[in-house]
Amino acid sequence: MKTMQAAPVTKRHHHVRGFWSVAFLFAVTMAFAAVPAPLYVFYVAEQGWGSFVITVVFATYGAGVAASLFLAGHLSDRFGRRRVVAPAVLLNVLAALIFLSTHELGWLLLARLLSGLGVGMLTATATAHLAELHRTARPQAPATRAEVVATAANIGGLGLGPLVAGVLAEWAPRPLYTPYAVFAFLMVIGLLAVVAAPETVDTDQPGWTYRPQRVRVPADAREAYFAAGMASFVAFAMFGFFTSLVPSFLADELALRSHAVAGLVGFSIFGAAALFQVLAGGWPRRRLYVTGLVALTAGLLLVVGALLSGTFWVLVVGAVVTGAGSGMSFKAAIATVISVAPAESRGEALAGLFLMAYVGITVPVVLLGILVQYVATGPAVIAFGALLLVLLGVAARGVAGSRRTS
Repeated sequence: MKTMQAAPVTKRHHHVRGFWSVAFLFAVTMAFAAVPAPLYVFYVAEQGWGSFVITVVFATYGAGVAASLFLAGHLSDRFGRRRVVAPAVLLNVLAALIFLSTHELGWLLLARLLSGLGVGMLTATATAHLAELHRTARPQAPATRAEVVATAANIGGLGLGPLVAGVLAEWAPRPLYTPYAVFAFLMVIGLLAVVAAPETVDTDQPGWTYRPQRVRVPADAREAYFAAGMASFVAFAMFGFFTSLVPSFLADELALRSHAVAGLVGFSIFGAAALFQVLAGGWPRRRLYVTGLVALTAGLLLVVGALLSGTFWVLVVGAVVTGAGSGMSFKAAIATVISVAPAESRGEALAGLFLMAYVGITVPVVLLGILVQYVATGPAVIAFGALLLVLLGVAARGVAGSRRTS
């Protein structure tokens, strides 16, 4: 009798260990992807880059993510979660090696592209893997823990990267080497742990043929899916702004050249996002959406006001409020997609959501980077804020009109 009961218990513990291994690897890889944010000032001083070059470097990462989500983000539904996670992380390890080897712009663009390709493969795959490992380990428990851990690892990792990189750049030797080496080591350790995690996908699918990403959700859930995508677009647009242009703004406009401060400001938006995802973990999706979109609107107005007035503390408050709204909105979006997508195409549906999010993290910031080359900072920031306010209104209308976001 004891022998018969041992197998299910062992299987459950195996899935629990796998769950936390995947969460750790997900977090440290996302952290590595954001490591360059507070370090761009070093490249500016060394290479003489302007803000537009920084925008291009950042956009290369976003383009890599979007391309990967479109071309490979759904492959784990066929080949299994681990078989996609491994190359995704190895691409980021390779990017770290390039960062450690050279400071030339062409190679750094390649490193950011590789990192983006890996993150695009990883995000939907790791999110789906966490949900499935949790469901197997705790079949009677609600999916809330998996949703919270996935979004916290994703967004919390993006915040941890700039914070650790900024601290290391301020006080550790070789600021353009140490942060990359630390996270390369952590990614390798995490990957070794995930190799032993259970596979959750049936890879025996005869007749399968490759095709680029497509989004498949029930027809009556498309409005809910669109609302989730638009909320994610705006949330990630603010993430992109804080990880690309804000560090330069702190150094050039406010004369705050502390790398730790730049990392802390970047961490504030992501840390607030992760924290409020946890604090609001038990909220229904509609409440998450309403509170999140209101906070996003208020935070956006504070950030625009801070940039126009040059007030540091308003920028920090705006970052925290924006992060809280982004975290709650994105958590609601992921929960919505997981609930409306069929199990056999959940990875596809999540990849589609992340595709919309990473278009948001790229396109508005690139447009702003181009705009500031031709007009003053004030009008450019106002135009950026106005665009995101309009998109927030579209997302709010979609949430209000959908019955699948409750």
